[in-house]
Amino acid sequence: MEAPETRFIDRPDGRLSYDDNGVDGPLVIAAPGMGDLRHSYRHIRQPMADGGIRFVTMDLRGMGESSTDWTDLDDAAVASDYLALIRELGGGPAMLVGNSLSCASAVLAATDSPDDVAGIMLLGPFVRDVPTAWWQKAAFTAMLMPPWGRSAWVGYYRKNMYPGSPPPDHDAYVDALDANLREPGRYASFRAITSSSHEESERRLDRVDTPVVVVMGTADPDFPDPKAEARQIADIMGAKLVWSKGSGHYPQAETPDLVADELIEMVRIMVAHDRVAEPSEEGRDHCEDEHPAQ
Repeated sequence: MEAPETRFIDRPDGRLSYDDNGVDGPLVIAAPGMGDLRHSYRHIRQPMADGGIRFVTMDLRGMGESSTDWTDLDDAAVASDYLALIRELGGGPAMLVGNSLSCASAVLAATDSPDDVAGIMLLGPFVRDVPTAWWQKAAFTAMLMPPWGRSAWVGYYRKNMYPGSPPPDHDAYVDALDANLREPGRYASFRAITSSSHEESERRLDRVDTPVVVVMGTADPDFPDPKAEARQIADIMGAKLVWSKGSGHYPQAETPDLVADELIEMVRIMVAHDRVAEPSEEGRDHCEDEHPAQ
């Protein structure tokens, strides 16, 4: 499926880019992880459309086609972007999908405005500050320093973040990511995002009063013990825990069928409990025919 046309929403100090498949159905908004693009969800766009789901993906501040001169790029700012986009598109409640650090923003959005958020899916979630050794933090900071930082990040992303089964278009996608980070202001935005703290998200984990699904790659290199991290988060949040076996930090690209099926099932449950708008008859037919319940 080709990427939908880019659209924009004006925010108080910048312009945010997003796309919308335009399907008449329940609204799902997905945001990517740190230093990544909304097109990381490219492999689940078609299943979402086939499932009768209005699937919207947004870029983070400073990345993709969003503007670069933001005064704030932290978790709370991205949470406000989630909520602003829900209202721009006709109001909630909507489902939110986060990946990596945008999961923390999904948690904040769900607790800031619970009437707007029907449920959240967390992919490879950084929703708290995971303890790391001082030398690991120092090494990461040094890796990202100019002038070598951009190429070091892109090389690390290409070789290490997809340890299972990278998608067939992996190299082309990483080349596009590299090109995006070369644009003026984008790498500076990325570096600013890397300093975000998830302390507030951690404080609110047990306050999320919507259904939650946690999807964790069992080989995710960003966590010392990804299984232990996922279990602890799921326990705190009362979440459904789904393993993406052998994959890394981006299960939506390595195991897109798994993520799509779980998301469609989650939307079905929300519709059945009147938490989101019911899809059109055409969309419902697609959902029932092509994505049987797991």
